[in-house]
Amino acid sequence: MEPLNAPSNPSPRRLAIALGDPAGIGAEVTLKALASNEPEAEAPLLVGCRRWLEQRYGELCQLGAGPLRDPAELEVLDLPLAEPVQVGESTPTCGHASFEWLTAATEAVQQGLCHALVTAPIAKASWHTAGHRYPGQTERLAELAGRPEASMLFTARSPQESWRLNTLLATTHIPLADVPHRLNPALVERKLDVLLEFCQRFSPEPLLVVAGLNPHAGEAGQLGREEADWLEACLDAWRRAHPWVQLTGPVPPDTCWLSAAEAWQGSGPGPDGYLALYHDQGLIPVKLLAFDAAVNTSLGLPFLRTSPDHGTGFAIAGQGIARPTSMAAALETAWSLG
Repeated sequence: MEPLNAPSNPSPRRLAIALGDPAGIGAEVTLKALASNEPEAEAPLLVGCRRWLEQRYGELCQLGAGPLRDPAELEVLDLPLAEPVQVGESTPTCGHASFEWLTAATEAVQQGLCHALVTAPIAKASWHTAGHRYPGQTERLAELAGRPEASMLFTARSPQESWRLNTLLATTHIPLADVPHRLNPALVERKLDVLLEFCQRFSPEPLLVVAGLNPHAGEAGQLGREEADWLEACLDAWRRAHPWVQLTGPVPPDTCWLSAAEAWQGSGPGPDGYLALYHDQGLIPVKLLAFDAAVNTSLGLPFLRTSPDHGTGFAIAGQGIARPTSMAAALETAWSLG
């Protein structure tokens, strides 16, 4: 691999794309998305194995997989695979490759060669078998950036209106049994600060909604004590510190996103942001409403990172049928918000 040198007059308006697990659909959705949704500026920097990428391109062309960007037209930071891989069969080699590709793409952004990072999906199990013990890409990015944590927000623009669905997760890739022990007032306050900063890009006085943890938000302590013991007081204190923000919550989780469903269908404006207290609480409504349009966005880093809101797609890899909609949305979001 030749070293990547910064140009004498580097343009910051460029995306770095880490191509994800080589056994998955990362190459396919990236080449499809770039064929139809390239920003009107310098072409992105792809980080992966050029030989593997060109092989996937040839196979997809033979399948008639639709418009595809030719890798020969793109700059690739070439980090070759140690051995051949089979589509749909992730291995430790795949895990190590996707880990190294993410690291190199992040370094390209940190060096000022690109202004934002887009990542194709990885397989956490393959990372682990390769010796990279991280819950996911977000945690590795925080480490590379020297930050104690990064926040995971999912954003999607409604097809009916200009309203944007924004859902931030207070906790991410941890077992459900650990969630009540990980949650505390300091964490919730930090996440509300992050959500507020993001939502103020679109509204100076945003409306934020916080989901409760327990059924019926605890029902006055009858179905769980977290809301009554500390969450309600935490939200009251945050309201007093931010009087210009409309903060609602804790809202019973089973009705919390009804306003989002109405806004998504164009039935009036919805809240500017939601805070979910654990992974599936936030991701279930997001994926029901906006599976192809939602973008995983990492906040709290010195740069913006986005990723499609789906996994590696091993079951359909190599068939040419992967939809690029979410990757295209990830590219557009990184370009416009980064």
